[in-house]
Amino acid sequence: MGAMIEAIHFKLTEALVPTRLEVVDDSARHAGHSGAMPGGETHFNLVIESSAFEGLSKIARQRLVYKLLSDELAGSLHALSVKALAPGES
Repeated sequence: MGAMIEAIHFKLTEALVPTRLEVVDDSARHAGHSGAMPGGETHFNLVIESSAFEGLSKIARQRLVYKLLSDELAGSLHALSVKALAPGES
């Protein structure tokens, strides 16, 4: 597991106590694109399920995730696709 995936896992687990958390490094598919760097860890797909998302709109859920990962997004994390679910949603 790379350093960026570890940082994402740690921050989201600490703040949101997810029942499901999947982080996939999709950087290889973006080689040559803006923000892509040798070695990857720049583009990620994220699926997270947490009771913290109950009652929040999709946009509010994404904003919460982006806020928690603001340091990473200001650094080498170039793109993050987020699917944020409350328990029981698919």
